[in-house]
Amino acid sequence: MSSPTRTTEPIVAREDEQKELASIERKLGQIGKARLIGPGNEQMILPDSLYSILVQAARQLSEGNGIAIMPVMQELTTQQAADLINVSRPFVVNLIDSGQIPCHMVGTHRRIYLRDLLDYKRRRDASTRRAIERLGDSAEELGIYDE
Repeated sequence: MSSPTRTTEPIVAREDEQKELASIERKLGQIGKARLIGPGNEQMILPDSLYSILVQAARQLSEGNGIAIMPVMQELTTQQAADLINVSRPFVVNLIDSGQIPCHMVGTHRRIYLRDLLDYKRRRDASTRRAIERLGDSAEELGIYDE
């Protein structure tokens, strides 16, 4: 096993690990509280926050998805922010200029906190869901869509 490094590069499970990870995710989902057992057999119960991360990480890795763990106060460049929400860098700059995403300057460069980007993404996703619901309601009223 390689030693963990501090990086934001995604961690991706090898194909031969995915089945085992799926089994771990299922077992974690059944137990409610998990214990960590150290080399000297010392045990400690995992806090709920860490337990939740393990369950989610096992699920994503078992499905072949890469994961990255970053603190919410992580500073992102405009390109990193664009990559995370699947838009272009100029689009992110426009969001900043229009006040939809706050930023701060480091020299002459804009930096965005991950928490602010995630907040924007939650607002955008909620707005999209509401628009889809309105379209569905309109289609139902017009008789275009039958349940």
